[in-house]
Amino acid sequence: MLSRLSIRDIVLIDRLDIDFADGLAVLTGETGAGKSILLDAFALALGGRGDAALVREGTEQGQVTAAFDLKKGHPVRAMLKAQDIPADDEVILRRVQLADGRTRAFVNDQPVSVQALKALGAALVEIHGQHDDRALVDAGTHRALLDAFAGLEDDADAVTSLWEARRAAAEALEAHRADIARAQKEGDWLRHAVEELGKLSPQAGEETALAERRTTMMQAEKIAEDLRDAHEAVAGSHSPVPALSSAVRKLERRGAQAPQLVEPAVKALDAALTALDEATTHLDAALRAADYDPAELERIEERLFALRAAGRKYNVAVDDLAALAQKYAADIALIVSGEQKLKELEAAAKKAEDDFHKKAEALSKARRAAGVKLDKAVNGELKPLKLERARFSTDIQSDAAAAGPNGIDRVEFWVQTNPGTRAGPMMKVASGGELSRFLLALKVVLADRGSAPTLVFDEIDTGVGGAVADAIGARLGQLSRGVQVLAVTHAPQVAARAGRHYLISKDALDKGKRVATRVSEVAAEKRREEIARMLAGAEITAEARAAAERLIKQAS
Repeated sequence: MLSRLSIRDIVLIDRLDIDFADGLAVLTGETGAGKSILLDAFALALGGRGDAALVREGTEQGQVTAAFDLKKGHPVRAMLKAQDIPADDEVILRRVQLADGRTRAFVNDQPVSVQALKALGAALVEIHGQHDDRALVDAGTHRALLDAFAGLEDDADAVTSLWEARRAAAEALEAHRADIARAQKEGDWLRHAVEELGKLSPQAGEETALAERRTTMMQAEKIAEDLRDAHEAVAGSHSPVPALSSAVRKLERRGAQAPQLVEPAVKALDAALTALDEATTHLDAALRAADYDPAELERIEERLFALRAAGRKYNVAVDDLAALAQKYAADIALIVSGEQKLKELEAAAKKAEDDFHKKAEALSKARRAAGVKLDKAVNGELKPLKLERARFSTDIQSDAAAAGPNGIDRVEFWVQTNPGTRAGPMMKVASGGELSRFLLALKVVLADRGSAPTLVFDEIDTGVGGAVADAIGARLGQLSRGVQVLAVTHAPQVAARAGRHYLISKDALDKGKRVATRVSEVAAEKRREEIARMLAGAEITAEARAAAERLIKQAS
C-alpha cells in the first residue's frame, strides 16, 4: 500500500508530506483547492507524462516521492530484483521534474527509465476516474482480468508455453525444408565438390606447415656449403679438439704442482671444448635439415598450388577447406536422410499445433463460462448504483485463425446503458458518470483478483447524490477491506465511510501575494464539521451538522 506521499514545488504545492494507512481514505475540499494538482503530482511519481508547467513558479525543479509498504511476495519486488534494485524494505518511487521539461526517475534511489517507473507504478496503483483511459477501460487488460476473476492464470500460462513450443516447432520445420530445398537444388554441384575435396583431403594448418617447409628448403640450398665448411673446421681433420684435449690432460697432470696456475686455464679449456661439442651438434642438425630431395620441394610446390586453387574456387581460406568438405558432405547426407527427418519434424509441428489448439479451445470454453459469472456479478452491483436499466457483458470473440500467445480469444467489456440501445465497448458507450460507476462495480467484483494494492478513485461520485452516493461509499468501503482505497470526493455519504479523512485547502502566503495548497488530516472530532460543510455549502446549519452526525453513525 501507499504509506507516504511527499511533494516539493509542484504548481501550488511548495512542501507537502502525507502519511497514509490501509483501508479507505478520502480527500475533500472546495473546488479549486488543489485536488487535481495532488493527483497530477502522484501520477508523475508513478511514471506519468512530465510537464514543465508542473514546476512551481520561481523554482528550478519539482519533486514527488511515493513510498510503498508491500508484502514480501508482491510481484513488484521480483520486478525490482530483475533490475538489480534492492527490494527488501520499502519501495520508493521518486520523480524529478525540471523547469526545462526534462525529468529524472528513481526507484529506491537507483536511476531508472521512465518506462520502467511506469511499469512499476501500474503494478502498484490503479487510478480510476470518469475520463481515465489507463485502467479497466483499456481493452488490452480485459482478457487478463477475466482470467484472474476465474483463476485461469495457470491455464493461460500453459497456453502461452504451448504457443511458444508451436512456434519453435514450426520454425524448425521451415528451416529444415529450406535446407533440403537448397541441398536438392545444388545436389550435382555438391556431389562434385565432395568428390574433389575428398581427393584433395585438405588438413587444417597444412598450408602454413608446407609454406614453412618450402622456405626452409629454399634457404638451405644457399647456406649448405657454408655449413659444411663450418662443420669441417669444428669437427673435421683440422679440428682443434684433439690438440685442446691433449693440452688439458697435460695441464691436469701438472695441477698438483701448481694448482693456482693450472686450474683457471683447465677450466677455460674445458668450457671451450664443451662449446665446440655443442656447436658440432647444432651443425649436424643444420646439415640434416639442409640435406633435402629436390623432388620433395617440387611436391610441396604442387600441393600448395592445388590447395590454394581449391581455396580460390570455393572462396574460402585454405585452412577452411576441411570444414567446408564436411559441410558439403552433410548437405549430401541431408538429401539422403532429410526426408525422414522432415517427416519427424512435420509430425512434431502438427502435434505442437494440436496441443496448442486443444488447450486454447479448453481455455476459451472456460473463459466463456467465467464471462457469464462475471456478467452476473457485475450486473448485481449495478442496481444500487442507479444503473438498474443498464447491462454489463463480457464480449468474447474467438478465432482460431487469429491465435496468439494468449489463445484464440479477444475479450472486451461491453455495456448497454438502456434497453433497446446497442451494446458496445464500455469506454465508447458509457457517459462519464456511468463509466465511473461501471468501473466501481467491476472493481468490487475483481478487487481480490489481479488488483493493484492501491486504488485511487477520482470524483467517481460526480453528478450523483443521495442513495447512489451512499451506494458508492458502501462499495468503496467494501473494496477497502481487501486493498487500500483513496477517493477524491464531493459526496458526504462517501466521506462518512472513510477511515481517514484529508482536507485539501489553499492558504494565503506572503500577505496574500501567493497561495499554497495544503493537506491536513481531519481529526475524528472535526469530521462532522467537514461533512456538514459538504452537505450545506458555505453556511453550515444545525440541520447539516445533525445530518452529518447521522451519516457518520450509519457508516460506522
